[in-house]
Amino acid sequence: MSRERMKAEDFPPEVLTLFDHYVHGMIDRRAFLDGAAKFAVGGMTAAGFLEALSPQYALAAEVPDDDPRVRREYVEYDSPRGSGTMRGYLARPTGSAAPWPAVLVIHENRGLNPYIEDVVRRFGAAGFLALGPDALTPLGGYPGTDDEGRTMQRQLDRETMTEDFLAGARFLIEHEDSTGRLGAVGFCFGGSMVNTLAVRMPDLAAAVPFYGGQPASEDVARIRAPLLIHYAGLDDRVNAGWPEYEAALEEHGKTYTMHMYPGVNHGFHNDTTPRYDEAAARLAQERTIAFFDEHLR
Repeated sequence: MSRERMKAEDFPPEVLTLFDHYVHGMIDRRAFLDGAAKFAVGGMTAAGFLEALSPQYALAAEVPDDDPRVRREYVEYDSPRGSGTMRGYLARPTGSAAPWPAVLVIHENRGLNPYIEDVVRRFGAAGFLALGPDALTPLGGYPGTDDEGRTMQRQLDRETMTEDFLAGARFLIEHEDSTGRLGAVGFCFGGSMVNTLAVRMPDLAAAVPFYGGQPASEDVARIRAPLLIHYAGLDDRVNAGWPEYEAALEEHGKTYTMHMYPGVNHGFHNDTTPRYDEAAARLAQERTIAFFDEHLR
């Protein structure tokens, strides 16, 4: 079966679980290969599983880099309580005049890769001033491969990264082309960071975590932003934290909507890997844009 046509259902569930553990640093490459070898049949090797599950950025760009609906550039901004100077990818819509509401796009645990840059352009095309910061800026930026990016991001201090994303949020709120209304969306690590910003930023106007780790229950009382929460039905690891999070949100009377997408895997929004689920990803994206339209415009 060709790489282009492979989907999550083409892989044994155990291999998908091993891959999830690998990309989140719970096991190393050797442990993945050793575990996946038990399921290697029909000419597919353990190394073949890993190659097939890894992102192929040429496969998908919903809003191409030269799309006339957006104007994009790399920008630098100050992060005085974090890494000093940060770099990010900024997209502006071309079909309407400034100012625009703003959206901060927070990447996974591997830096500002081409998939996240595409997501930034999607929000630009939808009429938002969108910024995707690169947490790897202090180490030279996204290195070109996700494996290297994950290794680099593990070297960074979590609180320093948080301050760098808070600085990105302030950059957008204060940008001359911004209305000052800010939403944040993030994926995996980025989803966890969106939850963190919801706790830390009283002026965050909307928060959309995709399959992100939940904040501590004792911090939920500090959340002011309405939440749109997306989970993957097969993502037992992240979903295990939902009942406690839900109870805390209810206890403190927070505004939230949670969507559980049945039969899909962690990372279902990422259209460069076989874990992508087109129907769920498009529905989640439509819901997210509608949510930002409601709360930011």
